[in-house]
Amino acid sequence: MRALVKTTSGPGLTSTNWPDPTPGPRDVIVKVAATSLCGTDAHIYRWDEWAQRRIQLPRIIGHEVCGHVVEVGREVSLVKVGDYVAAESHITCGQCFQCRTGQAHVCKQYKILGIDRDGSYAEYVALPEGVLWRTASEIPPEFACIQEPLGNAVDAALAEDLTGQTVLVTGCGPTGLFAVAVARVAGAAVIIATDVSDYRLGLAKQVGADQTVNVKTNPPEAVGEVIRQVTAGEGVDAALEMSGDPAALHQAFRAVKNGGRVTLFGIPTGQVCFDLPNEIIFKGIRVYGVTGRRLFGTWYRLAGLFRAGLNIKPVITHTFPMAEFATGFDLIRSGQCGKVVLIP
Repeated sequence: MRALVKTTSGPGLTSTNWPDPTPGPRDVIVKVAATSLCGTDAHIYRWDEWAQRRIQLPRIIGHEVCGHVVEVGREVSLVKVGDYVAAESHITCGQCFQCRTGQAHVCKQYKILGIDRDGSYAEYVALPEGVLWRTASEIPPEFACIQEPLGNAVDAALAEDLTGQTVLVTGCGPTGLFAVAVARVAGAAVIIATDVSDYRLGLAKQVGADQTVNVKTNPPEAVGEVIRQVTAGEGVDAALEMSGDPAALHQAFRAVKNGGRVTLFGIPTGQVCFDLPNEIIFKGIRVYGVTGRRLFGTWYRLAGLFRAGLNIKPVITHTFPMAEFATGFDLIRSGQCGKVVLIP
């Protein structure tokens, strides 16, 4: 098969012929219909410090995927040949305290598709049957393959009910844009979105943001002024921090009202200092850290949101043949894109 493989230490990927995967007893082989680029994949593509520590070579990367089952292992019972599936990228152990108490999303021994085992940037991928998600046939591949990152946004946005609430989303990368769309369909009253890119703020408007602020071209107090006007000086009910930028992190905690909540999804590149008494403790706020999706509660919830009219179409901005992967990664680096999808 053709695959994109990290073969050597350094930037880039190699497009090459690679042995077809074979299924273990509880594995299936999926013929990839679509697979999308993720920020994690961009770290590996650039071969930054994190990737150098984390990735063992050679490795087929990629973890956001959908396709059709073409072969099953002898003990597989959950799916059959021909099923249209997406995949949860976190492969959990099933044995640790977290897995045995309904918290598999924070399994202490999980493996990640495309990092700890070969992933989806290929014509075929081997997957454990336990991570597969049967997907409705009417959902096109470019939408079906992004259910995994979309689940991040569902978990971040809906950690608590948003109906009738004012919401701030800081950071309009793909997951931040998905969070705006989820908040909109969930019934948020007003959504304010911030970013450094007018392009991505335009996408935020398309998926439901009521107010947008470019924090690169506007002074810091501009966001605060918008929030004061929208909330009659109270602050937002919920702040979803999706960027990891230290300034945005502080903005999220300053913007939320006393007794509100902050959800943290973006990953800072280093340590961040907080004024704990004034930004968190004395405000009596609730703070949620989000890693991945709840298995599989978030997936079921996402299926319902699709039926309720969740609009993510504007976020899927580019689709390329897999051979043009470099163009996709260039777009991610430039920031002039939403979600980029590759088709084998």
